[in-house]
Amino acid sequence: MANGIRYFVGNWKMFGIPSSYKILDKINGYFIKDKKNNKKYKIIIAPPLTLLQDFSKRFKNKKINISAQNCYHKDNFGAYTGNVSPFMIKKLGINYIIIGHSENRASGENNKIIKEKVALALKNNFTVIFCIGENKQEKKNKKTIKVLKKQVSKVIKNKYNFKNIIIAYEPVWSIGSGKLPSPHELKKNAIELKKFLREKFRLNYNPKLLYGGSVDKNSVHAFKSIKELDGFLIGGASKSSKNFVDIIKNFYK
Repeated sequence: MANGIRYFVGNWKMFGIPSSYKILDKINGYFIKDKKNNKKYKIIIAPPLTLLQDFSKRFKNKKINISAQNCYHKDNFGAYTGNVSPFMIKKLGINYIIIGHSENRASGENNKIIKEKVALALKNNFTVIFCIGENKQEKKNKKTIKVLKKQVSKVIKNKYNFKNIIIAYEPVWSIGSGKLPSPHELKKNAIELKKFLREKFRLNYNPKLLYGGSVDKNSVHAFKSIKELDGFLIGGASKSSKNFVDIIKNFYK
């Protein structure tokens, strides 16, 4: 069962300009006022690379944590035009990073590249939000768990400290589609996945597991009873302070 802090992680994708900090100001304001629940959850927002430095400074002493959306699979400095290493991102004061998102996988990232990114992110003391998920065909063929196990096994090494890794289960067929797994199906997948992670990595605690894919104020209410989930990775709804706050409100309603 999931214990302790819940995570509400907003992935802005290709969205946001410098003045978009106002969205985070409103979310931060809600968090401060939510004295009844705000010790139970953590807010993490992943803006695009162009905003990382400004947002990292602006929210350094506030309640919102800033995450990177991705990094390059080589570290330090090098002749890699247009790319940014984990080392460079870390120097901006960023502590979280999303790796393995299905949109990046669809653009050509394979397990080998993702494995390198995770290794370098952990080396630079990030907490990695590692995305896994099956596509429509794999779900139809009842291969969901098999696919998830393979994605984890190909990337995560046994020597890693799992306390620095958050698994984000994002069914590819659900992202941006409005289609959702049933609470029963999601609970079953969460239980199986956590059991696999505990056994494979010999953990005497439960790893952190988020759900992502068409998360909004309605779906979060349907999933709040799934104790195996430690939170949510939120896409489109995180670009609006009202929609994002409504997700938190509905979870604790």
